[in-house]
Amino acid sequence: MTLETLKLIAYSWLALAAVVFVAMFFVTAPFGRHTSEKWGVLVNNKLAWVLMEFPSFSIMSYFLFFGTNSFCSYVWILFSLWIFHYMNRTFIYPLRIKSTPKKMPLVIVLNAILFNLINAGLNGYYLAELAPAEDYSTDWFYAPHFIIGAILFVSGMAINWKADAILINLRKPGETGYKIPKGFLFDYVSSPNLFGEIIEWTGFALMAWNLPALTFAVWTFANLVPRAKNHHDWYLSKFADYPKERKAVFPFIF
Repeated sequence: MTLETLKLIAYSWLALAAVVFVAMFFVTAPFGRHTSEKWGVLVNNKLAWVLMEFPSFSIMSYFLFFGTNSFCSYVWILFSLWIFHYMNRTFIYPLRIKSTPKKMPLVIVLNAILFNLINAGLNGYYLAELAPAEDYSTDWFYAPHFIIGAILFVSGMAINWKADAILINLRKPGETGYKIPKGFLFDYVSSPNLFGEIIEWTGFALMAWNLPALTFAVWTFANLVPRAKNHHDWYLSKFADYPKERKAVFPFIF
C-alpha cells in the first residue's frame, strides 16, 4: 500500500466518523445497560469483549514483530503503548467484569471487530511500513507534542482504569440492578471511564503526530461522546435523585 492510498482510506474513514457521530445521538448502541434483544442474536458479554478487542491487539502485535521498520526507530514505543492498552481490554477487563444475564448483540460485536481491524490496520501499517524513521528519532522525545501527548496518554489511561474499577465494584456480591456511582470524577461526569479513554487516545495522536493516529482519536471521540450522552440520559431517567450538576463526559462543559 502506498502512502497516497493510505491517506485516501484515512480521509474516507474520517468522513464516516462524522456521520457516525451524528447518528449515534439518535441510535443508542444496544449493549451494557442499553442491551436490546431486538438487534438479533446475543452472545455472552465476556466473550464479546474478547472477540471485539482481540483484532486490535493481534494486528498491532503482528506489525510490531514482523513489520519492515518497526525497530528501525523508536516507533516501537507507540506499538507498545497500543498493545499494552489492548492487552487490558482484551484479556484483563473481560475477566474483571461480572457475568450478567444481559448479553451483547452479535451485530455489535461484528461492527466492533470491523472498527478495530480498520483502525489497527491503518496505524500498524503506517508505523511499520511508511513512517519516516527520522520522525521517531531521539529528537522525538523532546518535541512538545510528544511530551504533552505522553502526559495525556498516561493520565487518560489512569482515569479509565480507576473509573472502570469503581463501576466493576459498584455492586456487592449477590446484588443486582444499577446504582449511582459516586466519588472520583463521577462527581463531575456520568462517564469518566469514557472521558479517560478520549483523553488517552488524544494523547496517543499527539505523540504519534500522524494521520492514522488522528483518525483513531477522532473515531474514539465520535463513538464515546454520544455513548456518554446516552449513559447520562439513562441515569437521569432511572434515578430521580441523580445529581443534576453532573455533565455527561467533559467536566463543567458537556
